[in-house]
Amino acid sequence: MYSLVSLGWSDFFAEGFVPFGAQGCFPARVAIQQRGHYLLYAEDGEWRAEVAGKIHYTARGMEDFPVVGDWVAVRKSGSPGNGVITGILRRKTEFARKAAGFRTNKQVLSANIDRVFLVASCDEEFNTKRLERYLVLARTSGAEPIIVLNKADLAGQPADFLEEARGIAGESTVLLASAKQSHGLEDFRRCLNEGITGALLGSSGVGKSTIINTLLGVEKLRTGDVRDYDGKGRHTTTRRELVLIPSGGLLIDTPGLRELQLWEADAGVQATFDDIEDIALGCRFTDCRHETEPGCAVRKALDEELLDQGRMESYRKMQRELAHATRKASRPASLAEKKRIKKITADQKRGYKRKS
Repeated sequence: MYSLVSLGWSDFFAEGFVPFGAQGCFPARVAIQQRGHYLLYAEDGEWRAEVAGKIHYTARGMEDFPVVGDWVAVRKSGSPGNGVITGILRRKTEFARKAAGFRTNKQVLSANIDRVFLVASCDEEFNTKRLERYLVLARTSGAEPIIVLNKADLAGQPADFLEEARGIAGESTVLLASAKQSHGLEDFRRCLNEGITGALLGSSGVGKSTIINTLLGVEKLRTGDVRDYDGKGRHTTTRRELVLIPSGGLLIDTPGLRELQLWEADAGVQATFDDIEDIALGCRFTDCRHETEPGCAVRKALDEELLDQGRMESYRKMQRELAHATRKASRPASLAEKKRIKKITADQKRGYKRKS
């Protein structure tokens, strides 16, 4: 049995649930999503459910189907413990990316997350550019990003990794931990009070599942052994899952993401590179591209080494990626509008011919 508050319920979701409650539904939260079937947490325990046909009919894309972390309205169906999801409550936050591949589609990875723990390992795989990208996506989602530097026990100088991470973190918290040795997780626990939902994001092998198992005190999520020759853990998580932490809060473990392309992340880019955005306010032209324009404050900061060249390159790369994604996303809508106008014009011409 669970309390709705311990599952993350709040007035925000209660307000959206009112019309579903009038229809005899009950609220539940998506814990696992797999091949069209869902495991849900509700006040009276766990439920298995499928999506109602109406959702299939009205969905514009996969982003309109439930994902892990969603609050849904459920109607009892068939045998005990089985139900049908009749509606998805409005999401407070959503963690999304451009779907992997060539098509320009939005992929929602998880929803209603309060804090995103960006996990990196203190070894040769540590990558500030990847962390910057994670920060952009986390801030775009509306959740609070927290950087977790795991495997500190493997680092000769963990303070060096801490300094690098703080250099790009802005106002975000940076934690140093070793989940394998249960060190440094007290600060982590303090970020997960009752009803707070966190999500672990990071590359394969950084120790996300080990962190959850340590917090649970049991081996709930399968982990791989650390390889002797390079200290890397084998990637074992194959699905997203919402897990309740005994000390309070909930965590979503996520598989390592091979592709992390941005989706509608303008605000996230601005927040992550706020130092560059602030410098750009001093440019002579408001539409300065920071290339050859006279009076460019950003180029001046680069020349005077007040701004790191590598950080500027990351900023430019993300800006180009966003512009490209926007063009690709707007093309289908533009073609559809042209098709609609063409049809209206053809109908009007046929009408004129009949009148004449």
